Amino acid sequence: MSLDGKRVVVIGGASGIGFAVAELARAQGAAVVIGSSAEANVSAAVERLPGATGRTVDLRDEASVAGFFGALGAFDHLAITAGDWGGSMFFASSRDLDLAQARELLDVRFWGVLAAVKRGCRTIAQDGSITLTSGMLTHRPRKGAPMPTALGGALEYLTRGLAMDLIPVRVNAVCPGIVLTEHVKQMPEAMLQPMVAPLPVPRGAAPAEAAKAYVYLMLNGYATGQILPVDGGGLLV
Repeated sequence: MSLDGKRVVVIGGASGIGFAVAELARAQGAAVVIGSSAEANVSAAVERLPGATGRTVDLRDEASVAGFFGALGAFDHLAITAGDWGGSMFFASSRDLDLAQARELLDVRFWGVLAAVKRGCRTIAQDGSITLTSGMLTHRPRKGAPMPTALGGALEYLTRGLAMDLIPVRVNAVCPGIVLTEHVKQMPEAMLQPMVAPLPVPRGAAPAEAAKAYVYLMLNGYATGQILPVDGGGLLV
């Protein structure tokens, strides 16, 4: 199986897991469109990936999302890896939450994703797929960080709801563990090592390893409503 002749859109494809998804889809023969919020990042990604095209899209702005998909036209597969996992409220205890800032954490990862699905489902192929992104803290909550668990849970249940609502288009999500993206590699080794040492595969994943899960879900026409962990066995420990 391959993506030869298919058109694959990756929102969040300018860096990290998203770029690895774009790169792998391109290697599988797909025509790849990279979406990201910053023009400079889109341009740099397209330069790094010959044959790909790109366009800016701000998931916080439905008009921007509508313009992106309106100009895009027909396509086969959509992967969304974009997200704002940062901010002071992302890793904050319940007693310290600023609720206004906490609400903003949903702007990209939930409402932005829903805006992309709302607009993209109008022109996606009926035998196509949409793949979203959650995270391992959804299933392994930690003290002092309720928000990533809540956000990931909302995204995973949205995946299941969309899988039924958008039939016959397939909708799934990938649930990555520690992935050695540009951002994660900036973490001090003393912080990163205790997070990966207990894993059955005691290391972080390369972005290319996480990307294979997205492409698998594009290619497997019998997978829908599924949450696919890529976590080095994190759910086991």
